[in-house]
Amino acid sequence: MAISNLSTAQTPLLDDTIDASLDYKGRPVRRSNSGGWRSASFIIAVEIAERFAYYGISSNLITYLTGPLGESTAAAAAQVNAWSGAAALLPLLGAFIADSFLGRYRTIILASLLYTLGLGLLSLSAALPSVSNSGDQSTDNTILSSSAQFQVILFFFSLYLVAFGQGGHKPCVQAFGADQFDRQDPEECKAQSSFFNWWYFGICAGTFITLWILTYIQDNLSWTLGFGIPAIVMVVGLLAFVLGTTTYRYSIKGDEENPFLRIGRVFILAVRNWKTTSSAIAAEEEARGTLPTESSKQFKFLNKALLAPDGSKEQGKVCSTGEVEEAKTVIRLAPIWAASLFYAIVYAQTITFFTKQGATMDRSITAGFKIPAASLLSFISLTIMIFIPIYDRIFVPLARALTGKPAGITMLQRIGTGMLLSVISMLIAALVEMRRLKTAEEYGLVDKPNVTVPMSSWWLLPQYILSGLSDVFAMVGLQEFFYHQVPKELRSVGLALYLSIFGVGSFLSSFLISAIEKMTGEGGQDSWFANNLNRAHLDYFYWLLAALSAMGLALFLSSAKSYIYVRGSTL
Repeated sequence: MAISNLSTAQTPLLDDTIDASLDYKGRPVRRSNSGGWRSASFIIAVEIAERFAYYGISSNLITYLTGPLGESTAAAAAQVNAWSGAAALLPLLGAFIADSFLGRYRTIILASLLYTLGLGLLSLSAALPSVSNSGDQSTDNTILSSSAQFQVILFFFSLYLVAFGQGGHKPCVQAFGADQFDRQDPEECKAQSSFFNWWYFGICAGTFITLWILTYIQDNLSWTLGFGIPAIVMVVGLLAFVLGTTTYRYSIKGDEENPFLRIGRVFILAVRNWKTTSSAIAAEEEARGTLPTESSKQFKFLNKALLAPDGSKEQGKVCSTGEVEEAKTVIRLAPIWAASLFYAIVYAQTITFFTKQGATMDRSITAGFKIPAASLLSFISLTIMIFIPIYDRIFVPLARALTGKPAGITMLQRIGTGMLLSVISMLIAALVEMRRLKTAEEYGLVDKPNVTVPMSSWWLLPQYILSGLSDVFAMVGLQEFFYHQVPKELRSVGLALYLSIFGVGSFLSSFLISAIEKMTGEGGQDSWFANNLNRAHLDYFYWLLAALSAMGLALFLSSAKSYIYVRGSTL
């Protein structure tokens, strides 16, 4: 809920009043009856519902595209990556709207309604006659009946409507949840750090449920029902969120200038003053009584914004030291963001090729029951659900005792650990795929793609577990990092920047797949991503990803070494 044009000066000085926050009626908010875990629980509830809905679509999307919609494996993987990329980049738009106009609360409500509409239309599209049964399809040149064409159009329209809904929901709901904790209070500061852990636990709980329930329904009962249930769950989650309205803390938007304009002006003035000498800047800093710091020595070209081109010092024509430091804070994020893209490319494979790989293997639990291929993803969620309590309740207190840091280790140390685990998961995935291909060859199944390879899907368990452990460190670390390392007014944008890593990563993954498909499939030979995975070479692709991930880790470590945290946020 946007609270505008109010200043903390209007807030009475009450013992437990929270600075820069109001209640739902615009009154000063008390610590004793607002925020904290009570409010956060409502927000986590709506996020569990949203993740249930999102993964109810994304986890089995490649199966729907290659099944009812009749696309090739490579084309379907590219479509999934393109949609995932859009879904992860749109939060930049949603966060801008929330931080500049509507506020987080209203944006969450509107985005959730849009999300639910998209899910409902998706269910409707699945109820129409499928393309694969239209009878008018050839391998590469498809002429669809009018009803099948309408189904495809409605399906992709609904799919991207869901992406737009997620774009408004995702960055705001997590920032709004973290806003329920006051970092000026020592206990709530620790609770906020713990919130990011349990937030991700809730996400994975929703994902775990959907991967076992919805994927079974979609594969064995009905795609219409499989897409309809997420819409119902999303409505329930929205109602739970609204129930917490009276307990939330709403951040005050003061009379300060829009942060986008403040930061933008720094860059504009620095460019206009590009001829300004270092001695002039030093003289201005001395006149302002600014002491040299490690931060002021970085990106010194931005210090030129302290001076106006015409020599004037009128307000609005020059930037304050604080505004220059804000701009430096944003620019410091760029190397970390770029290095994290390599991690995001690997992350994109879990819902595409990991699933297709598992679909060829023996997934039997009993004589009459097979695990749906997409349900194998649940082992990532299960690993996270097991390890996050261990991390939060055992690892953090032990590390805190050794380092003295509230969160045990710094955010960048946490992210780097996750990236290292990601490299190892790709190495193991490559080795397992080599074993699967060898087994298929030994049993004469190279040209029998529809026959199950007599190799248990449990061989995939190590790569799934390592992916889960990687997420516990890197994903949660990135969320916390991009929330704390941006100006307070831009925290939704900060979390959108974190999400954009995975959006751009998905697009890069899609580009990489398309380029490799074209290069390795020339002359009619089987590409690395041939529809017959027994003739494909996912192992080569995994080796390549392991090498790229190692390169990304090296770049990350180099960037992290020189990174300067926002004061008081190393955690």
